[in-house]
Amino acid sequence: MAKFAESLQRIIVLVPRDWDQHYSDEANFDFTPSPLLVEVADMLPAGRALDLACGAGRNAIYLAQLGWRVTAVDASSAAIRLLRAKAPAIDARVANLETGEFKIEPHAYDLICDFHYLQRDLFPAIRNGVRPGGTFVGAIHLAGAGRRTFVLNPGELRNEFAGWKILYYSEAAEARIIARRA
Repeated sequence: MAKFAESLQRIIVLVPRDWDQHYSDEANFDFTPSPLLVEVADMLPAGRALDLACGAGRNAIYLAQLGWRVTAVDASSAAIRLLRAKAPAIDARVANLETGEFKIEPHAYDLICDFHYLQRDLFPAIRNGVRPGGTFVGAIHLAGAGRRTFVLNPGELRNEFAGWKILYYSEAAEARIIARRA
């Protein structure tokens, strides 16, 4: 029985979440921006921003309300439909980041944010996409915090931004960072 349960757990982890179904249910809508992003946005003049794996756009919408020119990307067409309906001025794109359907333009963004999306091979493009003097803000789940997939190891997010000015960093259930490119 234990082997069956272990095999079933592995199968469940391998099945990707149906994000279109998730965003088709109004009970799953949350347009409250991340508190970490709110803190960062208060420190920066509005510019050009990129919201990776934006979902229905809670962070993109907040930034746009502050005058940012926002590009928001998510693989869920249902989420992007919601975002476009709520904030048509945002450049909202359906694109699978894992398959390279969206390329981060080098030195193009004053702010890139990534909340709860982990794709390790995207970090070099994220770093390159932030203009000198620009900022990255993110929060990604940590290993050992009750999650088994798409998690960072302790210290890993900080190491991804070695050489940048780390304005804020913490680790608990997630690694949270605000980093400025020199």
